[in-house]
Amino acid sequence: MQRSASRLTRTLACAAVPVMLVAAGCSSDSGDSGKPKTGAASSASASATPSPAQTTKTVEAAKFAKLPQVCQSVSAKTTEALVPKVKAKNGTPTGSGDLSSRGGCSWNGLDDQGVKGSQYRWLDVSFFRYASDVSLGSGQERARENFAKELAKVEATPDAKKLRTVVTPGVGDEAKTVTYQVRKTNADFVYASVVVRTGNVLVLLSYNGAGYAGAPSPTEKAVADGAVGAAKEAVAAVEAANKQ
Repeated sequence: MQRSASRLTRTLACAAVPVMLVAAGCSSDSGDSGKPKTGAASSASASATPSPAQTTKTVEAAKFAKLPQVCQSVSAKTTEALVPKVKAKNGTPTGSGDLSSRGGCSWNGLDDQGVKGSQYRWLDVSFFRYASDVSLGSGQERARENFAKELAKVEATPDAKKLRTVVTPGVGDEAKTVTYQVRKTNADFVYASVVVRTGNVLVLLSYNGAGYAGAPSPTEKAVADGAVGAAKEAVAAVEAANKQ
């Protein structure tokens, strides 16, 4: 009787307090005091987990979707002026498995002036297009990274003498020209390599020449000016190809 009276007393006491207090003060009989409610725990866990929209990573779209016809990226007028007696006026394409992302073309010629000697010239241009990729970054970022790498390769040319690198304004988004000399085949070759980034595309243009049989080699200025002029045409060709 005493235990029954005691239980009844507690029941009446609990009934007399507000509902919000009953759950806190009268739960000892249920035996689950101190345990978190399953619903509340699940709700807290769900709110801490990012939604798919929050975890999706996006990158800037690539500026250019395609490359120009490489052997047409420098005009015939320019190639004939830079490479006298050019062997193949339409250029010699460089093989590539994917012409939408890379390609190259070259021109060379020997102007034989008899007893006055000979002049040899070589011109080549290459394009590399970088697509935007979630794991690798935007096409522009990738091109910017490879701009630095390609420039470093040119600057590390073996046996290069009088090497000089200058910023070249007015060509693409960023450009640098490297001039140097290399002695080979008993002649002093003068080189100018222009490394250009335009959006997500790299343009690598190299122009060089030498004099044979007593003929003087071209000046550094003449070679550099020729290379920069051809590089401007190549950059313009990229923009034109993506307006079609």
